[in-house]
Amino acid sequence: MCGIFAVLGCGEDMEQFRPRAVHLSKKVRHRGPDWSGLKICDNNIICHERLAIVGVESGAQPLTNEDESLILAVNGEIYNHMTLRKLLKRKHNFKTNSDCEVILYLYEEVGDELVNYLDGMYSFVLYDKKKKRYLAARDHVGITTLYQGWRHSDDSVWFASEMKCLSEDCDRIIAFPPGHYYTSDNKETIKYYKPQWAEDAAAGRPPLEDEEQEQTPEEEARMYRSLRLALEKSVKKRLMSEVPYGVLLSGGLDSSLIASIAVRMRRAAEDGSSAEDGDAEDDDDIRSAISSSAAFPRLHSFSIGLPGSPDLAAAQRVATFLGTIHHGFTFTVEEGLDAIGEVIEHLETYDVTTVRASTPMYLLSRKIKAMGVKMVLSGEGSDEIFGGYLYFHSAPNAQALHHECISRIQQLHTADNLRANKSTMAWGLEARVPFLDKHFLDTAMSLSITPANRKLTSRAPYHHKTEKYVIRKAFDTPADPYLPDDILWRQKEQFSDGVGYSWIDSLKSHSEQKISDQVFAKRAERFPHDTPNTKEAYWFREVFEQRFPQKACLESVVRWIPRRDWGCPEDPSGRAQKGHNAAYNKE
Repeated sequence: MCGIFAVLGCGEDMEQFRPRAVHLSKKVRHRGPDWSGLKICDNNIICHERLAIVGVESGAQPLTNEDESLILAVNGEIYNHMTLRKLLKRKHNFKTNSDCEVILYLYEEVGDELVNYLDGMYSFVLYDKKKKRYLAARDHVGITTLYQGWRHSDDSVWFASEMKCLSEDCDRIIAFPPGHYYTSDNKETIKYYKPQWAEDAAAGRPPLEDEEQEQTPEEEARMYRSLRLALEKSVKKRLMSEVPYGVLLSGGLDSSLIASIAVRMRRAAEDGSSAEDGDAEDDDDIRSAISSSAAFPRLHSFSIGLPGSPDLAAAQRVATFLGTIHHGFTFTVEEGLDAIGEVIEHLETYDVTTVRASTPMYLLSRKIKAMGVKMVLSGEGSDEIFGGYLYFHSAPNAQALHHECISRIQQLHTADNLRANKSTMAWGLEARVPFLDKHFLDTAMSLSITPANRKLTSRAPYHHKTEKYVIRKAFDTPADPYLPDDILWRQKEQFSDGVGYSWIDSLKSHSEQKISDQVFAKRAERFPHDTPNTKEAYWFREVFEQRFPQKACLESVVRWIPRRDWGCPEDPSGRAQKGHNAAYNKE
């Protein structure tokens, strides 16, 4: 990942505007500390701050095609770039080894339809000098960040990886919608990612006529195998790297599964054997990635928590089982509180859940980058796909749970994706998220995963009602276990809880001291838009507006709130939801 910044259709003299563009681009240099690039063409300027992970020696951006009529800046990774190079119908002289350069030649051959060919996480801006037009796009679920702004004085359109590049100059700013692209031809965002499961939900069509329809044992077995193979292939793709990488390991189900698969993939590549999916075409790429990471011949795993936290103990157990070189870091409550201002400035949101969970991740990312690691695998997305949040216990029926999963997936870019991307990229560390692979997502959300299969079940070995049963069962292979049973069936801990329960308690206590009753009573006067309803939320909102005082900055913020119409507590922490649903955890 990198940082991009572009101003298109600017009414100013470009050479005179250049110093301003450099200044604004520097605001995202933490995302790309390895190199900076800038291109001016007509009345457009495109800047790039690079984090070099693939094509390290030759992939500086902005990229141009052979005759330099196209200019491209990309934030992200294109995992199928080698396959796409082979699919090109004409011969092209690639200038770099960057995975992103293929976008230029796809555009030459298929135009805006190129977005349907890309498999990866990305945001990009492309300018076509010959046609005097530009194209901007964002990946299917917003794994990478992208903001769009407008300046009314000259009708210019601005794009950036983070809002802070736009806040001082734009009259309106939005989070660019995932799964969409925008062109200067019609000045509209056009939806390109339209999976059937999402279209059915939007049209109000149920995924099955009978939500209680049972699968045969054979159908279940095929479903479990397809899920397992799809996730393994997703992890395999994300081992594409020319720099040392590791895995985030909280000790929960999701990160532990990703770590386990990564260990198996590395072992298979080193042994010269193929993975279970039988697709060996990219095994050479994996071996190359492993050899390029010679500094870490064994996989390193990383976790963080307050001293004595549940996650630290669980992560160490998983690491011992998998044989990773594990680094369990601790932080103090005071260190976390001291970082809140920086965290909110990087996140560009005041959402309580996101700030709570991002602070430990932000502190951990700094430790990881200090060890020379530039990329980590992470477990975001599983809770949204498989109904993992504890408030889902309150769903009135399976159909409601299914549609809530879809809603959460479509809002990932406002919460977990935003946290995972910006907490890590604050220190120039890239997080890759295998659960949100387009193929895996579509496999998991297809009709093979019925609403009935998402219902919380007590079929688990430990006899509590266990969320995400389907993905747990898919990796329940006693003859060749992926994880210890007590980890595979460990109940959900939201990250802000798992790092230590006193973390959230301390945030609440600190906000009680910081925000007086008199000040809080006038919260609607102070914040008439999206008025905070707790002192903790008031505190975060206050910090946000100190750093982003412009009204244009409010439109992109979305708060994460559990379903009140399901009777859920307003506090979004997993512990609050678990307490509310205590009866569900009994046999």
